[in-house]
Amino acid sequence: MSRSSPESAQLLDNLKRMAAGEHAALARAYDAMGSVVFSLAVRMLRDRPAAEDVTQDIFVQVWRQAGNYDTGRGSPEAWIMMIARTRILDRLRSRSAGIVLKPVGDNLPDAPDGEDWPDDLAISREDAVNVRRTLAELPHDQRYAIELAFFDGLTHVEISEKLSVPLGTIKTRIRLGLIKIRDRLRELMGEEPVDAASVPADE
Repeated sequence: MSRSSPESAQLLDNLKRMAAGEHAALARAYDAMGSVVFSLAVRMLRDRPAAEDVTQDIFVQVWRQAGNYDTGRGSPEAWIMMIARTRILDRLRSRSAGIVLKPVGDNLPDAPDGEDWPDDLAISREDAVNVRRTLAELPHDQRYAIELAFFDGLTHVEISEKLSVPLGTIKTRIRLGLIKIRDRLRELMGEEPVDAASVPADE
């Protein structure tokens, strides 16, 4: 929807009315954007109850901050989706179990040396800081591909299209990055790391 569309104009009016304390305007904004926000939450959290919960939180924040919306910084739709993305990412970071990396749609590429990747790459709260540090130290192309896959919920095909990079290259980048993260976890547990040298470079 563009800023000049009737829908966008109506949403802008509802934001103004929310800023003035009109609760009915919040309901109308939810009717207009709720399904889009919820879909994003489901895609990123992969947990419908959690998505329902965070969607409510998002619209509470929209209500509270409606008066802060600035038409010069994008459409009302984009503003709401920015709030949504921020709240969903906050929820991902604050999960009590730490970080759980789980791709959507695609299976992980084959693991090296005949091993199987776990369904989740689950990281304890104690190890989360080390894993975040490892992720930050990865080459940009590997780190970005992993972030798109596991935090934004994109499939390998979607990442390939988004970056205009061959699908095989995307799978290799993710695979190399995950090997490095897994090796870090193995080091923490005193186990031998996987030999990443046998993994091919970008195709």
